[in-house]
Amino acid sequence: MAGNDKRIVLLGGRGMLGCDLAMTCRRQGLEPAVLDLPECDITKAEHLRQAVAEANVIINCAAYTNVDGAESETELAYKVNAEAAGQLGVLARKTDAWVLHVSTDFVFDGRSQRPYTEIDPVNPINAYGQSKLAGEQFLAQSGCRHCILRVEWTYGAAGSNFVTKLIQRARTDKTVKVVDDQVGSPTATTEVSKIICLLLEKQPEGIFHFASAGYVSRYEMAGFIVDKLSMDAEVVPCKTGEFPSPAARPLSSRFDCSKIRRLLAEPIEAWEGPLEHFLGQL
Repeated sequence: MAGNDKRIVLLGGRGMLGCDLAMTCRRQGLEPAVLDLPECDITKAEHLRQAVAEANVIINCAAYTNVDGAESETELAYKVNAEAAGQLGVLARKTDAWVLHVSTDFVFDGRSQRPYTEIDPVNPINAYGQSKLAGEQFLAQSGCRHCILRVEWTYGAAGSNFVTKLIQRARTDKTVKVVDDQVGSPTATTEVSKIICLLLEKQPEGIFHFASAGYVSRYEMAGFIVDKLSMDAEVVPCKTGEFPSPAARPLSSRFDCSKIRRLLAEPIEAWEGPLEHFLGQL
C-alpha cells in the first residue's frame, strides 16, 4: 500500500512517544490524524469509534503510564490500558484495519537471567504491568490484524522520564542515589518512532521487542548523563529495596531484539548515541 493511500490514526499523539512519532511520520511523507485527550478519550466507546472509523492503520500510543499511580487507580489503568485496547481491536477487525499497539517490558517479572524473547512467559509484578498485559491479550483475542511492540526505558522531549527527573535532581542535590540493580536499555522515543514507521510499511503481525542495543544499570545510565552534561553532582549506587514505592519494579528489563532485527536493514544503534544526542538538545 503506498504511503499516501494509508489513512493513519495516531492515538495518544500528544504523549512522549506520540509527539516524536507524529513528527517522524510527517518527515516520511505520512500524515496521521493525531488524537489525544480531551477530544479523544479512548475509554469512551463513541470517541474510539469515531476516531478509527475511517482508518486502515491505527497506532495506539495512548496509555495510563503512572506506574505507582496504577496501584491506587487500578480501575482507570485497566480501562485505558486493557479494556480500550480490546475495544480498539474489535473495531479494527470490523474494518480490517491493522493495529500497532505499544506495550512494555513491565509484562515480565524481571527475574530472568537472560534477555527476554517475545515467547518468554509473562508475569507482571505490578498493576500497571497487569493492565498492559491484559491489553495485549484483549487485542489478540479480538482477532484483528495487529502488531504489539514492547518497548522499555523510554525517554523523550515531550514527557517526564528517568532522564529529565535525574537532571532535575542533580541540579539541586550534590549527591544523587540511583539504583544499580535495575538493568535495561535506555531507548529514545525518536528511535522507537523510526521503528514504528518501518513497521507501518511492512505491517507484520505478532509481538516484537525493541530497545536500543546494549544493557546498562540505572546507576550507570545516571553516571553517563551527569558526565555528558558536566554536572556538579555525585551519583551514588544503591539497591531498589532502599527506595520503597507503591509498585514493584522488574530488576531485569533486558530485551532480546533478534526478531525485529530481521526486519531491519541496519543494526540497532547502541543506547549511548541517541542519549548523548538527546542531552545535547536540552
